[in-house]
Amino acid sequence: MTHQPPNRTHRSHRDIVVIGSSSGGVTALLELVKALPADFPAPVFVVQHVGADSVSILPQLLNAVSALTVKHARDGEAFAAGTVYVAPPDHHLLLEDDKVLVKRGPKENRFRPSIDALFRSAGYGYGPRVIGVVLTGYLDDGTSGLWSVQRLGGLAVVQDPLDAESPAMPLNALEFVQADHVVPLAELAALLVKLTTEPAPAKPRVKKTELDLLGLELEIAKAGDAFALGIIAHGQLTSFTCPECHGALTQLIEGRLIRYRCHTGHAYTVSALLGEVTQSVEGFLYQAMRGLEETHMLLSTLGNHFQQDQQPAVAGLFFRKAEESGARARHLHEEILQHEALSGDLQFRKKKPG
Repeated sequence: MTHQPPNRTHRSHRDIVVIGSSSGGVTALLELVKALPADFPAPVFVVQHVGADSVSILPQLLNAVSALTVKHARDGEAFAAGTVYVAPPDHHLLLEDDKVLVKRGPKENRFRPSIDALFRSAGYGYGPRVIGVVLTGYLDDGTSGLWSVQRLGGLAVVQDPLDAESPAMPLNALEFVQADHVVPLAELAALLVKLTTEPAPAKPRVKKTELDLLGLELEIAKAGDAFALGIIAHGQLTSFTCPECHGALTQLIEGRLIRYRCHTGHAYTVSALLGEVTQSVEGFLYQAMRGLEETHMLLSTLGNHFQQDQQPAVAGLFFRKAEESGARARHLHEEILQHEALSGDLQFRKKKPG
């Protein structure tokens, strides 16, 4: 069975631009908005990864060089062409009913704001009108969202990895999405101007199950209760647990892309999940080393006590056990130094572009 994605206020052109960036993104965004003309006929929505506790001055930086109005998005405000809306720190930026939503829903890949969440909401609500752009950054936030944008009739644009300060995000996107355009940053503004003059095609036919999942994930990003919304029924329940809250993880499939979402709402790509698991292993190893070192200190203290108490045989036993614990701690320290933090972008770190 197929289902038409919602398109509540149809227009004839591609007039919704969503952009995601991470490491190196501020420099890239400055170059991009500086080149966009004052009469740019679409609103632009930006997720740039920032720390949750950061005071973001990105709108001020972009306003200083842009002919467009740049601002932090405010929950519930109607959006307009010629304005750049930036996600505030620690909040998802979403689109619905020609308004921006600013919500503190569950993190995706430990990020809030999430590029994927923005892209999915745009694709779900506006289909072929959307132009999704993935810029420089680490890991793979944006890949799943860009896949959804394209699946629902929108265009997928990716910065040329050779041109990106941090190529992993563009490389990951290109691994799973057949991009409509791959361009260096210097050509992106002109491309966006051209694409916004093109008529949007007809809405594609989409399976109802796919559309239902997108709608559910939008509700989760808006801070809906993932468990009550039935996320477990929309994928394959796994034996894995969420690194954030230890909730049960459900596996979701998008084309060749595998994702996971826990029953409380946190979401992970394979890359992010693998990275979190290997970091957890390192944490457990450090805890074990700490325990061995504390054992060494306790045994040494007891050895000193019995030595002062004129019980050399007993003291010697404790000193020997202390040395054994110390040796095991030193060996574990060497193991930790050799432990490699893995993630799904390992292949890209081994074969850098160029």
